Amino acid sequence: MAFETEGSNIIYQGRVFDVRQDQVRMPDGKLVRFDVVAHHGAVTILPVDDEGLVWFVRQYRHPAKTTLLELPAGVMEEGEAPDVSARREVREEIGMAAGELRRIGTFYLAPGYSTEFMYVFLATHLTAAPLKGDEDEFISIEKIPIQQVTQMVAAGRVQDAKTLAALFLAQPYLA
Repeated sequence: MAFETEGSNIIYQGRVFDVRQDQVRMPDGKLVRFDVVAHHGAVTILPVDDEGLVWFVRQYRHPAKTTLLELPAGVMEEGEAPDVSARREVREEIGMAAGELRRIGTFYLAPGYSTEFMYVFLATHLTAAPLKGDEDEFISIEKIPIQQVTQMVAAGRVQDAKTLAALFLAQPYLA
């Protein structure tokens, strides 16, 4: 017997995600309720300029009640292709367009409670091409040499999961 969804109810509809409750029949026959954050998916971009600097954004994250150093990222618009989203987000967040954009990995952000699927891109050959950013984002841009980024990660100074995963996925491309 497989896991079978027997019912699903949306209990909250938001701008970025919905929350639903699924009733799932387990292999042993029990009916279990799961609370699920239903998300369109997102992109994370690792921008590296021609000088070998990685471009980060620093922004306040209210749920964490702190300002975090992160790679540029954003939610995909409904029906938007991941590469189109990545090209838009890197321009919105750091004002740079990617001359080359390579998908280097994918992962579920928090599969225990969310459907959010993340696409990770390496952006190189950057050129200035700013787009207006989101109204609720107050970000600053920081450019950091890749060797220093590695030291910062080892020292626990990067605490954003998508950034850590993207940096790990990028290792073969940044050697």
